Order: sequence, then structure tokens, then C-alpha cells
Amino acid sequence: MIENKLLKTIVITSSLLFPSLLAPQPITASFNSKEKSEINRIEVYLNGIKSLRADFLQVSSNGNMATGKLYMARPGKIRFEYDPPSPILLLSDGYFLRYVDKDLEQVTHLWLDNTPIGFLLDEDIKLSESITVTKFSQNANVLIINLKNSEKPEQGAISLIFSDKPLKLKKWVIKDAQGITTTITLNNSERAIELNPTLFKLTDVEKNYR
Repeated sequence: MIENKLLKTIVITSSLLFPSLLAPQPITASFNSKEKSEINRIEVYLNGIKSLRADFLQVSSNGNMATGKLYMARPGKIRFEYDPPSPILLLSDGYFLRYVDKDLEQVTHLWLDNTPIGFLLDEDIKLSESITVTKFSQNANVLIINLKNSEKPEQGAISLIFSDKPLKLKKWVIKDAQGITTTITLNNSERAIELNPTLFKLTDVEKNYR
């Protein structure tokens, strides 16, 4: 199913697919003082996102495409609500990322920390220590930062792409161990908004799924 392929390129980490000893290790990069300042500015910006709502476009290098709405409430909570006819819903309560297939009436539970986007939901985001910055580039009003989990490089790589002046997260790109890239582009994003806590919880019906 297309939806199952979409899931693999977003949330199922490579450690679930391949032995970790086959995974490449993070590349340690060195940055000049200006680049370090820009990386710090990105870190401050990410920590400033307490809540977010946006439309998203998801495109994978294997040809899959989907649209939907994204809701985020840090720390720990995120919801990808896919537009029909997709029956897929992804949501996190701060511990698990749940993959809900309404057609099959199934729920798959993944540890949030074992997903490439888990660090974006941390209470205190640090682009150091457990996260390795492997590359930073700046071109005109676009900033790109490439990241890997220092402790779990087998999860693959994620690139965050920002517009500048003002700084704004526009998209992220995930590359898994199979070489498939998935790009999530955010549109009509709103920050610092009040979100209903029920957005990040399974409904009574979904709780009864297998």
C-alpha cells in the first residue's frame, strides 16, 4: 500500500530494518564562528516553537505524494493528519508515535525517540551532544542544516531548511538507510497558537483497533 511506504519513509527508523553495525557513523564537521552563530540561532528558533499548525505537502523520491495538516505542541506532541482518501493518521503523546490505519483498524506504536523527528519535540532542543550537525550551508535567504542522531545514526539523516529574515522553518528532508528521501514542506504555518490536547490522543474508537 502507498500509505505503508509513506510510513516507512517518515517514522520507521533504519534500526528496525537493518542491523545497526551496518549503519554509517555521523561525520564530525567543523564550523567557523559565523556558522556556529547561525547554528545557535537555529537552535534558539526551534526552542521557541511551543506550538505549530501548518498544511504540509509530503513527497518521496519513490514517487509517493500526500497532503494534510500538521499540529505540534512541544514537548513531545505531534499529529500528521493526512487528507482523504488516505486513511493514515500519525500522532504522538510524548512517548509513542502511533501509526493509525483506519481502513485496517490497526495501530502501530513506535518509541518517539526512535524516530528521526523525535528531537524536534524535545523540551530542550540541543544541536549538539546527542545530535550531530554534519553540514551547514547558507545561500541568499535560505539556511540548510543537516543532522544525525549521534547515538543512533542508523535512524538516517534529516535536513532542516529555513527561510531567513525572519527565520522560519519551511521544510525538512529525511533520508533513510534505503536511500529514500521524503520531503515535508510546510505552508500556511502558525506559531504560538492554542491546540486542543485531544488532537494528540487516540479516540475511543481508535483505542479499540488492533
